[in-house]
Amino acid sequence: MNFIKVFWAGLTMKPQGFTLVIAGFLPTLAIIAMFPIVASMIDHFSEVKNVAIKVPAMVTSPGFAIAILAPFAGYFADKVGRRKLLLWSTFFYGIIGASPFLMTDLDHVIGSRILLGVCEAGILTGVNTLIADYWDDKGRRNWLMLQGFQGPVLQPLVILMVGFSASFQWSAGFLIYLIAIPIFIAMFYSIKEPTSQNLLPESSGTIETNSSFPWRIAVLICSVTLLISIIYFVQIVFGSLSWQRIGVSDAMQISKYTAIPVLFVVVGAVIFRLVSSFSTAAQLSVVFIIFAVGLGIIAVANTPFQMQAGFAIQQTAGGMAVPTLIAWAQSKYSFEHRGRGLGLWTSSFFLGQAISPILMSNINLAFGSVTGAYIFSSTLCAAVVLILFVILIASRKQ
Repeated sequence: MNFIKVFWAGLTMKPQGFTLVIAGFLPTLAIIAMFPIVASMIDHFSEVKNVAIKVPAMVTSPGFAIAILAPFAGYFADKVGRRKLLLWSTFFYGIIGASPFLMTDLDHVIGSRILLGVCEAGILTGVNTLIADYWDDKGRRNWLMLQGFQGPVLQPLVILMVGFSASFQWSAGFLIYLIAIPIFIAMFYSIKEPTSQNLLPESSGTIETNSSFPWRIAVLICSVTLLISIIYFVQIVFGSLSWQRIGVSDAMQISKYTAIPVLFVVVGAVIFRLVSSFSTAAQLSVVFIIFAVGLGIIAVANTPFQMQAGFAIQQTAGGMAVPTLIAWAQSKYSFEHRGRGLGLWTSSFFLGQAISPILMSNINLAFGSVTGAYIFSSTLCAAVVLILFVILIASRKQ
């Protein structure tokens, strides 16, 4: 009961918290909104050379822009302001995201998606930085847990809306991005610019002026984030192939089997909140243990039930991993460096998204099976857990 009271008290503190949480869903929306219309776009642009490659590349192209530009967005947040970064990024997200509705050239659509990634870099950096500015550690953990809840709730709704729109016209699915405009209006009235002089009273962030950027901790956070991101996307990239390995190849059947396991992201968010008062090494140990078990089960699964169990555990790890990493990064930077620090975190996570398919595909080739990526990732997670246990034991002795 105490946990529920603390959680509810945190949520009722400021209205801008809900605005930031909803805004944080926009980059996720940018990916999932495309799934229902990929096939329609390939059919529509069937005369375009390499259309089967170009359209899937269009879906993921914002991620590359985020990986490259997020550090610059963080620098802008520190030097010019978090509010300005978030407002302009959200406004142009809506305009640029919906612009393919009026386009007839596939290359123009791909170009708009790259520009959309620029906006996403600003949104992710702005949201995570402002949550760190507005609240203390306990408040941040509450809002990050709520962010973990929204994905399983909103994703099916988005897919249904886009699918319904695209049934009339393939480009109508892009109109879903206009949802950013009312979010922009809510931001305009609820989000205030924090500064070293007028931080909101809930924030207990350390304020240091004229201090150098903490590159050592930044490299550590970014390295761990990159590693977890590579592991995080293994199931997303090779999920359908793992189902085919056990004889399930129908897309609708795969969707039915994965509908329940996907919801375990929420379980991961709850676990994050429950263990978030422990040390970062302890939290990361839990993340890597759950990943190791889930990916290991997927590697050896022979039945749909076993695959579902492994997938559910893997999704639990994913639901815990992201808020754990963000909370870690939020707590390690002073106010004047927080934007750059979280910009680097964002860049590292999306760089992992780009690296994971390439690295794991080569590992699969070396193993001669799709299970190679899962075996390698599970073993790697287990090895990291051992290292973290040594760190925890050493710290306790000290």
